[in-house]
Amino acid sequence: LKFRKKDNNLRLAWGCGLPTYPPVLSRVVGGDDVRPHSWPWQISLESGRYGHWSHACGGTLISSEWVITAAHCILYRVKLGKHNLENNEEEGALTISPAKIIKHYDYNSINDIAMLKLDTPVTFTDTIKPACLPEEGAVLPNGAPCYISGWGRLSTEGPGAIILQQALLPVVSYEICSQSDWWRDGIKSGCMGDSGGPLNCQNPDGSWAVHGVVSFGSGQGCNVVQKPTVFSKVSSYIDWINSYSS
Repeated sequence: LKFRKKDNNLRLAWGCGLPTYPPVLSRVVGGDDVRPHSWPWQISLESGRYGHWSHACGGTLISSEWVITAAHCILYRVKLGKHNLENNEEEGALTISPAKIIKHYDYNSINDIAMLKLDTPVTFTDTIKPACLPEEGAVLPNGAPCYISGWGRLSTEGPGAIILQQALLPVVSYEICSQSDWWRDGIKSGCMGDSGGPLNCQNPDGSWAVHGVVSFGSGQGCNVVQKPTVFSKVSSYIDWINSYSS
């Protein structure tokens, strides 16, 4: 299924971006435990060594076979339908290895986006559903109320989250962010472990689209004033995504 500029009505027909358990949305900028399975497209990418697996990055399910993540988040196994990372018996969760890993052909610190094809297609359930993709070329206005989600560190030197977190993360436009006294937002941002995860933004029809893939943050820390999380803008890569996933 291709996503083009006039495909708004396909979102509801396909069922993307519509969680069975809608997220509890706070207008306060700050991280909170999410309502279980309210971001059912959120996945955990795990790295493994000597038989021990642990969360390393996030990602977003966009179809029954494909996940998008950051290009620097590769060679991991995929956990879907997770809420509590320490609950190995969590109902509705799946673990699937990637069958194919495709980094953007021009990845070199920029174009930090990749696609993972799952070894086995998933059946959508209450706990596992895909996010919508934005319209090709879509640009969100400054201050648009989007939400970041992930299991990243709760502070710069702190531990990673066990329960999936969400935080209101209003969009900072390129024009503002590129000013000499910027690259900045301030109160809450992504942190180590959030890489590859989604920036969730709600469409007018109520569905949710992944407008950003977490790429990097400030080397000064996770929540530095006027240094917001930087995302790969998904709407710029729709043709590239469609070339593999359609």
